[in-house]
Amino acid sequence: MQQLVAGVSFGMLLFIVASGLTLLFGVTRVINFAHGSFFMVAAYFAWTVSKTLGFWMSIVIVPIVVAFAGGLIEVVLFRRIYKAEHLVQLLLTYALVFIFSDFTKFIWGVLPKSASVPKAFCGAVSMHGVVVPKYHIFLFALGCVIGISLWTFLNRTKTGKHIRAASEDADITSALGVNVSRLFTIVFMIGTWLAALGGVVMMPQITVILGVDMDIIIQCFVVVIIGGMGSMGGAFLGALSLGVVNAIGYVLVPRFVIVSVYVLLAIVLIVRPKGFLGKFSD
Repeated sequence: MQQLVAGVSFGMLLFIVASGLTLLFGVTRVINFAHGSFFMVAAYFAWTVSKTLGFWMSIVIVPIVVAFAGGLIEVVLFRRIYKAEHLVQLLLTYALVFIFSDFTKFIWGVLPKSASVPKAFCGAVSMHGVVVPKYHIFLFALGCVIGISLWTFLNRTKTGKHIRAASEDADITSALGVNVSRLFTIVFMIGTWLAALGGVVMMPQITVILGVDMDIIIQCFVVVIIGGMGSMGGAFLGALSLGVVNAIGYVLVPRFVIVSVYVLLAIVLIVRPKGFLGKFSD
């Protein structure tokens, strides 16, 4: 049960990062490998900020700074490739992975970085005989808040409805008077904000090293695929499924836990090739 709780907690963390990726793909149709790089840079940046200003200030400052950096990159680079072939998009985003990796190495070096759990979430609570770390409860609550906020934004706000319309047909949306270029920038900034938030809150859970960007982006792509490309609800279900499968795998078959992720992916693609949910079907 403790492993299951840890799996749900990790699944919520994956959802925060993967929701940004599925939003980006659902609207811009760009397969952004650099999404994991924003996560990694945010984790390193959060380590620096938390050392001086504390964990809570890092949650506020780091995602905003990274989101603005993402918006700048979208305007300068991504805006030029939206109608290009997928191979061109992949080459650009993969090149950014190497650029971000060298940037991170230059600023923070090659040594691993780690931070302790905030004092407010040290310790654990007992729930029906199951010992649950307080930080896991925080991650679960944060994931739920992010999910509800995204659903409300996409379904109850004017900008959110424009985003949904652009995800269906950007040309018609533009013809109706919506500034699609600005909308894409907003979407990109939201996506990078979510990736950065995930990097900040995962910082106390892991030792951040170079290469963590590729680890997280692979898992996020698995979440997006099994949930359904472009589906926010699908990303939620996919992230929880992946977290639970990981947790059960560590208990039952620890040697093959890395394979369990791809087994889940294969089963979902065989049974339901489009994933759990269709694009924005929630």
